[in-house]
Amino acid sequence: MVRVQLVCSPQRLQCPAAEPPEAEKRHMETLLKNVSSTAELLAVSARSGALEQWDGHALSRAFHWARYGEHLFRRFHSDPAVRTAMEKQLQLTNQSLRAALPGYTDVSFCDLSRCQHLLLVGLLNNPELPVSIMRILFGSGSPADTEHSEYVDVTGLCSHIIQCKSACKVLSPLADSSAVGADAEVQGAMLMERLGALMGRGREARRAEHFLDSLLQGCDGASEHFCLVIAAALLTAKNSAAEGAAQDVLQDWLQKTPGVLKLTCSALSASLLAGLAKEHRKFREAYCGVLKTWASDMEYSVHEGEWVQTSTKTCMVTFQKLTEHFLALFEKCPPQRDDVERELNALKLSDGDFDVRGLSVWGDLLSALNT
Repeated sequence: MVRVQLVCSPQRLQCPAAEPPEAEKRHMETLLKNVSSTAELLAVSARSGALEQWDGHALSRAFHWARYGEHLFRRFHSDPAVRTAMEKQLQLTNQSLRAALPGYTDVSFCDLSRCQHLLLVGLLNNPELPVSIMRILFGSGSPADTEHSEYVDVTGLCSHIIQCKSACKVLSPLADSSAVGADAEVQGAMLMERLGALMGRGREARRAEHFLDSLLQGCDGASEHFCLVIAAALLTAKNSAAEGAAQDVLQDWLQKTPGVLKLTCSALSASLLAGLAKEHRKFREAYCGVLKTWASDMEYSVHEGEWVQTSTKTCMVTFQKLTEHFLALFEKCPPQRDDVERELNALKLSDGDFDVRGLSVWGDLLSALNT
């Protein structure tokens, strides 16, 4: 009988004593039960829908239990008798969990040495993880001392990991310079993993889009950085069909949230946007649409002798900057030039097909692009 319910319920997740029992016969049964519970906790974190019930306190207690699993490894890895008994117990527990949870990955005795890491990975890959828990893990706080606190403060744990990974990328002499920055590159990869988890197991795209909506709500004051993370996610190498599907969902979501799309096009450099357009047809079409919207919102200023933005709803982009965006796009996507110029010529024709500067933004844009 699999005892998953023992650890998957936040109310029943009881933490062990600070010091494990001695490896005597009268304590062996308790030790083996705790080893099984540790494996069950890792299984629940990665595979169970019971995570929907978790709150911050349950999350803290789960990491406290994972820390206890690491303590078990340190305490008994060099004790042949106890280690052998624990390995046999894990074999039995793994057998039960495989039968109860499709896709379950066995937990070995050596895995106990990195329980907190496995717990975190399992949580982030579980599509049932509540957004409230995600906000705790990616919060701005710093994790508390995990060796001396009664419970583990995991606030900002993922943010701390991102900082460490970013530092490694920056300091590595073999690392290529990132177009989006080390922080955004790491966060973009994590975003793709999370979207992949939400898209897996037969889930619909709506679940992933809801997650993106939640991220958008929580990025007040950091919207431009969020745009960099989106770019990093779209530039992440597609190593599987699931990752390609996750990038498609992200592009579809951008098209459904025009405010984020326009901010992304105004916040990122022309070369970076052109790189995204080269890799993704959907983004390329959406990007071209934004550029044409910018142009259509311009009026010619006789005083300034230039086309200027008039709409308060549009990013205040200059005519020169608009031209640079198109030229960068043509450089990265040469076949796109013919299609764009064909559209611009049609728009110029609808304006009267004038070749006099200042009468048609489309005509002046075509002249600037071919100068």
